Amino acid sequence: MLQSILFIIISVWVLLALLLYFFQARFIFYPYKQLETTPAAIGLPFEDVTLTTSDDVKLHGWWIPNNDARYTLLFFHGNAGNISHRLSSIRIFHELGLSVFIIDYRGYGSSEGRPAEKGTYLDAEAAWQYLTNDKEINPGQIILFGRSLGGAIASRLAAQTKAAALILESSFTSVADMGRHYYPYLPIKLLNHIKYPTIEHIGQINSPKLLIHSKEDDIVPYPLGRNLYDAASQPKTFLDIKGDHNYGFLDSGELYIGGIQQFIETLSAR
Repeated sequence: MLQSILFIIISVWVLLALLLYFFQARFIFYPYKQLETTPAAIGLPFEDVTLTTSDDVKLHGWWIPNNDARYTLLFFHGNAGNISHRLSSIRIFHELGLSVFIIDYRGYGSSEGRPAEKGTYLDAEAAWQYLTNDKEINPGQIILFGRSLGGAIASRLAAQTKAAALILESSFTSVADMGRHYYPYLPIKLLNHIKYPTIEHIGQINSPKLLIHSKEDDIVPYPLGRNLYDAASQPKTFLDIKGDHNYGFLDSGELYIGGIQQFIETLSAR
């Protein structure tokens, strides 16, 4: 009887490990193809943009200009949905006096292809090239913003460029650390082939950094956000907000908006 129970436990453990290894992308990427709305729904003029990456994948994005813009914010969203689910954030950033450029990664929204770690890095590079080459925006006037998974993508791009600043919201140290949090009983180090090692990039970034996280985050543990902050080089700021992973920025209201506004004013003072 004991041997049978042990056999079942081991079989389930092996099955879970195999599922996590072979279907890892499905645990990380949750793309949604249908665009449900546009910035016009919140009264913002915008431009549909089509980019082509270095590996010949066509991406879709929105350019939302602000005539009084102090900076342009390059927005990398989280792992689920698409750009049409980010209007609340776009409105906040626009009201903070920023122009916004947001893209859908490959496989998301109207973008071609299938999501993959390397692919999202190429997507970010294409977005940067669009702003600096096509729009002729000075790198020193671009703020990189990444929420959750987007933080890993923004951090890598920030380590390769000379952006004005980096803002990470509700982001994590690495996929491996997330795996260890959710599956402590599995050999994550052996199974993990999608890396997103944000913590390896954060220390290489010399531009000012704002890290935002909530202690009530129900998806990315707060300690991972603090670990990112600890690993970051100066200058850096940490903003504690409240609320859960997906709606903390809304629940925090003026705490969130005021924190970002103060960070931008500090950039301008520099």
